Order: sequence, then C-alpha cells, then structure tokens
Amino acid sequence: MSALICGSIAYDTIMLFSDKFKHHILPEKVHILNVSFMVPDMRREFGGCAGNIAYNLKLLGGEPLLMATVGSDFTPYADWMDQCGISRDYIKTIDKSYTAQAFITTDMDDNQITAFHPGAMMQAHENKVADAKGVKIGIVSPDGRDGMIQHAEQFVEAGVPFIFDPGQGMPMFDGDDLKRFIEQASYVVVNDYEWQLMQERTKYTPQEVAEKVTALIVTQGGEGSTIYTKDQTYHVPCAKTEKLADPTGCGDAYRAGLLYGLTNNLDWEVTGRIASLLGALKIEQPGTQNHSFTLDEFKQRYQQSFGSELLI
Repeated sequence: MSALICGSIAYDTIMLFSDKFKHHILPEKVHILNVSFMVPDMRREFGGCAGNIAYNLKLLGGEPLLMATVGSDFTPYADWMDQCGISRDYIKTIDKSYTAQAFITTDMDDNQITAFHPGAMMQAHENKVADAKGVKIGIVSPDGRDGMIQHAEQFVEAGVPFIFDPGQGMPMFDGDDLKRFIEQASYVVVNDYEWQLMQERTKYTPQEVAEKVTALIVTQGGEGSTIYTKDQTYHVPCAKTEKLADPTGCGDAYRAGLLYGLTNNLDWEVTGRIASLLGALKIEQPGTQNHSFTLDEFKQRYQQSFGSELLI
C-alpha cells in the first residue's frame, strides 16, 4: 500500500558568497538598498518538501505517490524521479508556469538571503486526492494554501488517515485554520519552533492535541523528538552522525520515516528511531536528495545508534 505525499516540488539554487553581508549592507542605507553579490560557487538541487519526503521513503523501500503541481521547466526533475523509481502519476504540469524554486545566498557567517518563487505550486488545489488509488496513508505538507486546505478535506472524505505537516506554510494559517487541520488529521508533526507558533495560535497544550489526533510529533533538532499520544509520551533520541554537512531537508527525511513506520504498523519507539536516523543520514550530505544507502547499511547504522536490531 502506498503513501500519498501532497506538497511542493521545487528547485533549490544555492549560492555561496565568500564574504559577509554586513560588509556590504550599510544599516543607514537600507532605505535605498541596491547591492550585488558575486557568487562564484553555485549548485542547483532537487527539493521541495514532497519531493524530499518521497525520495527518503523510496530509499527505505516504501511506495511514495507524489501529488504536486510543477511548471514547464520540470523535465530535469522528472528525469531524476524516473532514475530514482518514484512515480509521477499524480504530478500535474501547469503550462506557462515555472516549478517552484528557491534562490538561496549564504555568506561566511551562515546568514542567508532567500528569494522564493512559488510558481506552479499555487495551483496545487487542481490535484484531487480521490484520483490516487491504493493509498493507505497521506501527508499534507507545505504547498499552496488552497491545496493544503482542500487536500486535508479530501483525505477525510476518502477515509484516509493523514499527517498534517504545516512547516514553512505555517504563516498562511490562523488559529481557526490550525484547529480545523488538527480536527481533520490523524497525526500532526512540527518542529519545536512551529509548535510554539501553533500553541500560541490555538492555545492548545500538547496533551490537548494528543486527545484529538493519534499522535503529535515535535522534533527538537539535536535534542531528538517527542511523540505525544493519548496514553503515553515517547522521547526519541537523536541518531549518531558521522559529520554535520547540511541540515536542510532533515525534517522532510524525518517525516518519511514516520510514513514508513505507519505504513508498516511499527510501534512508536521504532518509528521515531527510523525517522531520527533518516534525518541523521541526510545531515551528513549537502543538499536534500544526495544521500543514499542500502537497507542493510540502514539497519547497521540503526544498531550503532540505538543498540538494538531493526527488524523490518
């Protein structure tokens, strides 16, 4: 059975400025800002929350179905998905639009200036959950506002449990919107910063959310993650890492681990550890879809990190 992943597909253009922005942006002149940065180092990555989640789930041997809208420039990404064996059956091309893309410039202090063009992503609502067949579980990850709202409603109508993952889409929703998503979802996953925002807007405690869903999952970076259910709270440790290269996409990798555990009926402790290890493997490589492993290698790393055998 497959996992339907609703969310963004995007290109990430990442540029390194070999100086510091503060040397070129004068505080007293920001009202007439006109600066140019020479960026000799640049790379283009395949990204987007849905694309990243699908890539990680496929590495584990899962069956991701991607539901997203893309532009007429999608061909290189489509070729990459074909190479990875990821289905494109529910990806819709929007003519005369670009695929969503982020242009990220990083300086030597790790400050970032990002320009994001949503492009075809804003037409995500043109895709319908009911069109996907054989779906066991879904996820509503960051996407166009209308798409996120309608896909949540459609999962409910189809009787398919789903994860609500607001991520970078959090600013689009007020307290009432978030309460509605929580009522509809079977699972909610946020990082600790997003949980603070959700808590401020809904006034819910973790226990109150856990009463409304099967589980609330809050990731906490280097502190691991916490899974709140109606009956129990699980503290999931971080997996051991060999190096820290790039945290971008670690949250998406973690969500792929959740989907894998849920589709295979694994308990929360194992599911959380699989998710944690996926995030650790991602952070060891730059970009969001450049890491790889075999299932045997994954099991070996699981044993090294958590001291127990992974039986999958």
